[in-house]
Amino acid sequence: MIDIAKNKGMDYVVLGLTVFLVFCLIFDSYIVLPRFVGWVGRWHPLVLHFPIVLLLICVFLGLTNKNISPLLFTITVLLTLVTAISGFFLSKETGIKGSLIIWHQWLGGALALLVTIWYWLSTTFAIHGIIPKIIQGIILILVLVTGHFGGMVTHGEDFLALPIEKRQEGIPENPLIFANVVSKILDDKCVSCHNPNKKKGELLLNTFEGVLAGGEFGSTVIPYDIEKSELIKRLHLPIDDEKHMPPEGKKQLTTSEINIIERWIALGASDTLKLNQLPNTETLVSLVTSLMKPEVSSGWENLPILKDSVIDNLSTDYITIKRIASNINALSVDVYKPPTYDSNWVLNLNQIAKNIIELDLSGLPISDNEFTFITTCNNLERLEIDKTSVGDNEIKLLLQLKKLEFLKVFNTDITDESIKVFKEMNSLKSLYLGGSKITDEGINNLKLIKPDLQIIDGIAKELESFFIATDSVPKI
Repeated sequence: MIDIAKNKGMDYVVLGLTVFLVFCLIFDSYIVLPRFVGWVGRWHPLVLHFPIVLLLICVFLGLTNKNISPLLFTITVLLTLVTAISGFFLSKETGIKGSLIIWHQWLGGALALLVTIWYWLSTTFAIHGIIPKIIQGIILILVLVTGHFGGMVTHGEDFLALPIEKRQEGIPENPLIFANVVSKILDDKCVSCHNPNKKKGELLLNTFEGVLAGGEFGSTVIPYDIEKSELIKRLHLPIDDEKHMPPEGKKQLTTSEINIIERWIALGASDTLKLNQLPNTETLVSLVTSLMKPEVSSGWENLPILKDSVIDNLSTDYITIKRIASNINALSVDVYKPPTYDSNWVLNLNQIAKNIIELDLSGLPISDNEFTFITTCNNLERLEIDKTSVGDNEIKLLLQLKKLEFLKVFNTDITDESIKVFKEMNSLKSLYLGGSKITDEGINNLKLIKPDLQIIDGIAKELESFFIATDSVPKI
């Protein structure tokens, strides 16, 4: 029951908001909102929690025949209408609405209108008995269903799916680079916000056509041009930058995944490019090959047993830890630079040091502390320390890593002195040196001593010849 205490001023406000909501829903396809009004809609995810709680309280009181405060009920109705209207404003920012948004919008509108009907029946006509209780029951159902659709819009259609391990489709032996590799990366990290049901920034990333079409800020991908591709710019922004994608708190792309997308763009961003069309010296070949079903190293079977809870506890917005293969204790670790960096971020990983097979510390202000930690990762096979201040003295310490096969030291301070170290690293198979202080003479000397070592220093001559022959030289 509701104690009747009329406030005509509030009645007019409720009536005005109701009429405005109905108008928005009916003439949805004809409405174009000013930018500021669209910005108001972005408050919808914050505002909506208040009326949900208040509605549940009012429904509970109504179903249990308790008195509902007129002030509480009026505030609940007003907030419900404001939430529905702000949701409509937010939906206009997505461009073409997908089915989830349409369902969420109409269910939310129906909920707001039904709450308003309950308000008028109870406060104006003083109707009690079974009719309000039926309305209250329907409102309870609508709150749950509307909230569920809202959750699917925000988090994806399977956000309430049971935590059963998904069967991962393997990459075929000769994959299409976009369909079998790039698209899977985007699906995992980007499509939850850029799909037909939630088209943030007018950008669709669930199809090849959508990727090339771009969004409200123009082209997302410029074939052959990494530097001008907005997608790459956003991926490389500091994680706390509001334009960084994916946003802070969302699952981030690993360095290898970013490298794959960059090389795909540099090679023309084609949807028909296949792995076997590329020369073996192309970086993309090794990157994609590493994603294909990994061969479980015999050494990995002897790694310390690691519980998922340990991985979860060490993982943060700035540290990504994942198993290289399911049911294997071998780990791949990526550490991103936070706004305020402390070496303890890396040192805290000491308890899983023996399980780390792949480690990416690119761009971090690496000190002796981090390098001491690196040397404790005695099973390390892949190390990326590019864009750091690493010099010759630190490289000498890598001789302690007897299993290191892949080393990336782009844009570091190493000189020809490090060539002596690389000569002694018998396990090393791939070395990335671009942007360092090593001379051509030093590289040629290393090639003579270790002819089987893959050395990447800029664009491979074989790759350049390949593109000249196919009349598609990339602009990188």
